[in-house]
Amino acid sequence: MAFFLGRRLEDTELSEEKFSVLWGIPIFASDAISSVSYAGEEVLLVLVPVLAYASFRYFLPIVAAIICLLGILVFCYRQTIEAYPEGGGAYIVASDNLGEKIGLIAGGSLIMDYILTVAVSSCAGAAAITSAFPSMLPYKALLAFLIICLLTWGNLRGIRDSSVMFGVPTYLFILTMLSLIVTGIVKYSLGMVTPVEDAVIAANAAEIQKDAMIILILKAFASGCTALTGVEAVSNGVPNFKEPAAKHAKKVLLAMAGFVCIIFFGVSLLISLYKIMPSEDATTVSLLAAAVFGKGSAMFYVTQVMTVVILSLAANTAFADLPLLMSLIAGHGYLPKQLVNRGSRLNFSNGILFLFGMASILVFVFRGSQYLLLPLYASGVFISFFLSQFGMFTHWRKRKGPHWQFKAAVNGFGSVLTGAVLIIIVIMKFMRGAWVALLLITLFILIMLRIKKHYEKVNDDLTLSSDEMALAEINRDKTARVIIPVQSLNKSFIKTLNCALSCGFASMELYSVCSTEENALRIKEQIEALGVDCDFRYDVTTLRNTNEILLNHIRQEADADENRRLIVMMGGLVVRSPHAKILHNSTTHRLMKKLETYRNVYIFSVPYVID
Repeated sequence: MAFFLGRRLEDTELSEEKFSVLWGIPIFASDAISSVSYAGEEVLLVLVPVLAYASFRYFLPIVAAIICLLGILVFCYRQTIEAYPEGGGAYIVASDNLGEKIGLIAGGSLIMDYILTVAVSSCAGAAAITSAFPSMLPYKALLAFLIICLLTWGNLRGIRDSSVMFGVPTYLFILTMLSLIVTGIVKYSLGMVTPVEDAVIAANAAEIQKDAMIILILKAFASGCTALTGVEAVSNGVPNFKEPAAKHAKKVLLAMAGFVCIIFFGVSLLISLYKIMPSEDATTVSLLAAAVFGKGSAMFYVTQVMTVVILSLAANTAFADLPLLMSLIAGHGYLPKQLVNRGSRLNFSNGILFLFGMASILVFVFRGSQYLLLPLYASGVFISFFLSQFGMFTHWRKRKGPHWQFKAAVNGFGSVLTGAVLIIIVIMKFMRGAWVALLLITLFILIMLRIKKHYEKVNDDLTLSSDEMALAEINRDKTARVIIPVQSLNKSFIKTLNCALSCGFASMELYSVCSTEENALRIKEQIEALGVDCDFRYDVTTLRNTNEILLNHIRQEADADENRRLIVMMGGLVVRSPHAKILHNSTTHRLMKKLETYRNVYIFSVPYVID
């Protein structure tokens, strides 16, 4: 396992795992950069069936409008990073300024967005492969799934390993796209391209009514806004940067905007100059590469390979951001607590596995087609955009501070703009699939509210009152020794302790494994306040291997005297609701299964029932 996932990391190594600007760009900007491979195509897919070659008259102005919107969003999100360097993006901003329920709407939208990012990017990467190798078209969904598997493996290895593994190819893609743009413009300037006659274009455009043209352009603009997915990724993941985190995050945000503007506009310009029409069998970028470099040339295949890589790595942005976002939401009690914990490689491995599972399901349900998935995409993104900007507008009005009027005006303008675009996207894409995204976001919110309600009930049931802190002393047996693991003092632990005291054991040990010395001493003080005559022992670890250390301690105690009865008594939380069981990690059950192999150890579980 260590060979496959890398060595286990200590808590103290977390700062070394964080991103610099150099490696932060490919990790957090790859989603936005990769959108140039399909955003222009999405615009043309709306225009071409109606306007044919006349589409190119409106194509570049629509692209320019999208790029202007990108610039405004980037400027707005710089203020978000400055105000909320702890990360969380729209979820934290909306929760803090608009209320927790509104924050859940932003959180649900972002979760949906990141799942779709992985599904769409992997499907688009598979499409780039099948464009170069058409014989693989029947295996498109499987190819997308394999891409997701590769990204999951890379991210499970840890933050630093994934940044190096996926960072270099992103820069190679940027260089490839710049080569394509420069070569294409030079060839066009030298007259090596035969353009489509302008008369044909004018004739096609003249047949469209003015009102219908406005609706068509708005629909194309809504489709092209998929280019803006990933803009919020940097503000969500600020804690993943090295200190000063906010400063580094702002630099990455500006670099991302620069790369997206240059590549998106450059590729779109070539598509317009070369009159590249969308095809069902090949992506627009592959057709453009064939026109510029020649189909079958080395650079054509290099472009295809790099496109596959960047589209796949776009999903890596979600792998970097979503687990962190879910850990923040779980910390507030709206998602399972297991998502808060970092894994052995200091990543949020449970969140990574959740993302893997959900994206894989979407890939197979939609048969590996990014075109079927894209209508679900932008609506969730712009919900989070709008709530983030309106939340920041409210933030400046409440908190004031230096130049707050200007900052509030910037975010106020951003909220009006993103709100207007959201309305356009929902109206234009509602019947094409946006309703599915809105339904799923609503479902996520309802699930999170149910989870919060469950945890609040568990907390109420476990919390000790002052009267319940008093315990009675009774006689103890002269032979047996009992060990009671303790992580915190709650009703379940007190019930277990009372049970042990009632059994009359010769000696009793309360044993704790803590992440810091301070936590251990705090637990010791709480136990001393109970007035119980028992030993308290503890160990400290920074590797989050609590169960491993506990089992080693019990084994050593058992081996010390094979003739002595050693009893391990553990409290176990029993949840009646079958739906709520998945929200608890069944630690007691797993430990009991391990302890069953110890010959002279007796195991008792003291259940504490939650309705």
